[in-house]
Order: sequence, then C-alpha cells, then structure tokens
Amino acid sequence: MDTYKKYTPAQRAEKAFKIEIPDQVPTFELEFQLAPELFGRELICYNHNAEEFAKLSRKEQEAYIDEEADFTVKVYEALDYSIIPCYGGRWAVDSWEYKAFVKAIRQRIGNTRLLGNHGDGTYSIPDGNHMYEFAYRLYDDPEGMNRDAENMCRGAIENNKKLSEAGIDVVWLCSDYCYNSGPFMSPEMFSEYVTPYLARIIASAKAEGLWTIKHTDGDIMPILNQLVDTEPHALHSLDPMAGVDIAEIKRLYGDRIALCGNVNCALMQTGTEEEVRESAMYALKHGMPGGGYFFCTSNVPFRGMPPERYTLILDIWREYRDYPPKL
Repeated sequence: MDTYKKYTPAQRAEKAFKIEIPDQVPTFELEFQLAPELFGRELICYNHNAEEFAKLSRKEQEAYIDEEADFTVKVYEALDYSIIPCYGGRWAVDSWEYKAFVKAIRQRIGNTRLLGNHGDGTYSIPDGNHMYEFAYRLYDDPEGMNRDAENMCRGAIENNKKLSEAGIDVVWLCSDYCYNSGPFMSPEMFSEYVTPYLARIIASAKAEGLWTIKHTDGDIMPILNQLVDTEPHALHSLDPMAGVDIAEIKRLYGDRIALCGNVNCALMQTGTEEEVRESAMYALKHGMPGGGYFFCTSNVPFRGMPPERYTLILDIWREYRDYPPKL
C-alpha cells in the first residue's frame, strides 16, 4: 500500500483532484500579490510593460521572457505551490510570447508542478454601473441574455483549448456569483443563465485534459448543489466571511468534489495572530480527512495584507500538512 509514499507537488494536486490521499496537503493561490514584500519585486503579471517590450529586439524579448520565467519559478518553488499561476501580462494565450513563457517555466520545473490560468466565461456579479441594466435584462430580454451567455461560453471553450495547447494544466473558473448575503441572481435564474453554460465549459476543459477549479466568493449555499452538479474537479474558496463552513461542505459533498480554502482573509488583514492561526488549523482539520483538499486562503494573498500573516499560515500548513492528519 503506497498511500503515504513521497509525491511531487504536481502529483499531490492530482491526488487531491481525484479525491484521493497524497503524502501531504497541496497548496496554491489564484494569485500571489505579495512578491515585492517577500521576494523584492513584482511578478510579470503586475509589472509587464507591453510598450517597452515591443521596442526590444527579438533576442532581447526572449531574454526578458527567460528572466521572468526564472523569477516566477523562484517565487512559486519557494512557496511550494503545487499549481503555479501562469499569467503573462497582457499576452494573448495563443501568442508566441505567452507560449514561450509557459515553455520556459516548464523547462525549469519539468512535470513537478502544474501550471494554471483563468478560463471562465459565465455571467458574474455586474459592477455598480451595470447592475440595474443587468437586472432589467433578466426580465425584459431573456433571449438576449441566453444568446450572450452562449457567446461567452463558446469564447471560454476556445480560450481553454488554446491554454491547453500552450501547456497549461489547470483552469480556474473565476466568475464571482455571490455576495455575503447570497447569489446575485435567484437559484432559478442561475439554473437558466449560468449553470448549463458552466457545465459545458467544464466538460470541454476536461476533454482537453485540463483540471478545473470553480471559484466564487460569497454565500454559495443556495446554489451549491448546482455548482457541484457542473462537475468541476474542485471548488474554491469556501468563503468564511460569508458564513460558508468547510466542515459542512466536506460533509455534504466531500466525496464528489475537492475543496480549496478556506483560511479567512479578513482575519489575515485585521484579526489577531491567534485568530489567523485558528482559521488555518480549522481549515486543515476539516479539509484533510479523506483527501481531496487544497490548503489556501479564502481569496488571494492580496496587496496590503501583512506579509507575515501569509508566512504564518504557510508555516502552519508545513507543520500539519502531512498525512495521516495530526489535527
């Protein structure tokens, strides 16, 4: 029996996606915004200057891509992520620049870690300038809403094919659906305008050999069954600020879907060190049993968060990540 043999970070992620037990709980984040504080400078997705890049010779551009790949690998190997967020500034995913960037990272890490990028194409919470217009259209123009949903869905499917061709392994589906008080549309409307399109995007991504992680903040409980029924490999972020309890989600659906989260980002910003520690340990305690769990925050390590709070939860993860669970 090899339940607790030594795995690579990529293999740990794959075991978690399959709701199996690796040797250690894997970790990742959708974004990492604390690189300047912890590593001295920004990652490429925050510092890339397209105009300056365009002025470089092809040889200089290739050297720039190699330098950014080196730094990306340095950051995420130090954090020991199983899935590396692989964002190339404003490069199109089918551009030679992005493909070269992904290839350069792959050359450095081999198959030891997975590479991820965004791949959603469903309606999300409209911004304040368009909320009323969106609400009116739900009632006044249902055909147009479904037509737009279809077009977004097809666009996401095509985008994810390009990501797969570029060498990406994981797509995170990051349309946000919920406030802390619940979904931005009723469950009935969600079942018409979101669920069938999300299911198609996920099915297509799986057909391309991609792992899928559905992200949404907020109170997902009224639509949780619909999210699970679209059959992503994993669900992120199980937002404790909205009252979502990882223990309850694990009880309800832990045999059907992997879980990612749910260390409380609000506490990491304003809570005490002990509160942060308790949140991290609670997530590990209830996420780990039976496998199918990724340790991460309830959003991302965002700019302005005290970096020592993020290193604190990583230290806790390193202490308790081994199977069988200690907590």
